[in-house]
Amino acid sequence: MSGLWGDGGPYQTWVGFLRRWAALEPVDPATLPALPEEQYDSDTWVRLTEHLTSALNTRLVAWAEHLVRALNEARDEFSYGRELAQARTGLHGIRALAAHPGLPESLRTALTELVDNQITQVQAQLEQNLDAETRRGTDPRLVERRRRTLRDNALTATFTVQQTQDTWAYDPAAPPRRRIVPG
Repeated sequence: MSGLWGDGGPYQTWVGFLRRWAALEPVDPATLPALPEEQYDSDTWVRLTEHLTSALNTRLVAWAEHLVRALNEARDEFSYGRELAQARTGLHGIRALAAHPGLPESLRTALTELVDNQITQVQAQLEQNLDAETRRGTDPRLVERRRRTLRDNALTATFTVQQTQDTWAYDPAAPPRRRIVPG
């Protein structure tokens, strides 16, 4: 043994990235190396998949918690729709990691399906919450307006719409930043 240790290679690069990404630290997925399927044995792939699913789950939970808070604070249909649209911004980054080109195709497909299923479930849960509002006696006209806003700004639109570089958009799960308003 020479006493020299490597940096852990591509595997360690990915694991370090995933830990920082899950903690909402600023990281660039474009710097991640490709991981050919034949590079590692099955046990290593299992461990890496656990790191990936854990990071994706952490980000999805943070995203969902922020979405619930934001939707509860929305006082009108415009605010509700705006929060849904901004929530999709956070989903683009999560889906992009799940479909990262550095991962083997089979893993990308499985992770993307996993994330898409979670998004679909959140959309369905929001619809069910509106049904519950009707059963509680909320004015049906208000519920239908909210339902129309929810469907017009569906979270599932992230499956087909590509993210644009909107300078005003932000990741709702990211930590708050200081805003300076001139005046």
